[in-house]
Amino acid sequence: MDYQYLGKSGLRVSRLCLGTMNFGTATDEKEAFRIMDTALDAGINFFDTANVYGGENAGLTETIIGKWFKQGGGRREKVVLGTKVYGSMQDAMDGPNDKAGLSAFKIRRHLEGSLERLQTDHVELYQMHHIDPAVTWEELWGAFELGISQGKIGYVGSSNFAAWQLAVAQGAAKHRHFLGLVSEQHKYNLNCRYAELEVLPAAKQLGIGIITWSPLDGGLLGRNALKKLPGSRSGDIAEKINTQRTQLEQFKSLCDELGKSQDTVSLAWQLANPAVTAPIIGPRTVEQLESAFAAIETNLDQAALKRLDEIFPGPGGPAPQAYAW
Repeated sequence: MDYQYLGKSGLRVSRLCLGTMNFGTATDEKEAFRIMDTALDAGINFFDTANVYGGENAGLTETIIGKWFKQGGGRREKVVLGTKVYGSMQDAMDGPNDKAGLSAFKIRRHLEGSLERLQTDHVELYQMHHIDPAVTWEELWGAFELGISQGKIGYVGSSNFAAWQLAVAQGAAKHRHFLGLVSEQHKYNLNCRYAELEVLPAAKQLGIGIITWSPLDGGLLGRNALKKLPGSRSGDIAEKINTQRTQLEQFKSLCDELGKSQDTVSLAWQLANPAVTAPIIGPRTVEQLESAFAAIETNLDQAALKRLDEIFPGPGGPAPQAYAW
């Protein structure tokens, strides 16, 4: 397994990040334990979760991870753990302050709830799951600084932020002589390359590591996209497959030439980008997890990267060069 510093921090994380959103819904506790053990054995030290994961039972995913930590064996000590705050946990005690958002009141209470479910006294990375335009950066940085001074938070990250919001956040942090954001979780894959316009170059300039979510675009870029599988696909993914069938067939042909599966090539393409720290893989089974390992050992040459650009054209580079002289 390869490792890389997370943004401008001194924290080293694996080039693959284990996403846990399926734990407690598509993946039961026993299989989740097997997945986490297998990931750790393979050198994946970076785990990502969120307080709202667990389907109708928000918090269940964190609870499963906490039970896994409780088994001991150095599990907690070996993991760089990231969780998130923003969504509602349906806690009647919070009342109107539990609506989606990022007040200091909510950050403090939801951090405590996450730590309790995770059965730990700290998280290495505490991430804002979304931007909250109603809350000032004075309030936000004050809340996160408190969590860090108490030893409950190691670093702060964001998710789904625009480039200008990252810049404002870092400017406000610098004014307070505070480290600021070390990571941004963002949707990025061969089929969704908007981040190349501003988010990726801004993050690189600001010392923010990019952690990508949906690297396979919900399965569209996976090995089974064009296969006729038993059962029915969701209407959204089925429509996308039909709309992009020619494109996906070209992608499969290229992958066949390379002797790699579509998901391996999709992940390897991200790992070839110096702006990307780690894509988040969200396996439902141990077998799905193990299939992702091949991406670490796959190096795409310039000819393959050029072909991928031809099949999945990006915006043409960073702004404004992508569309202006």
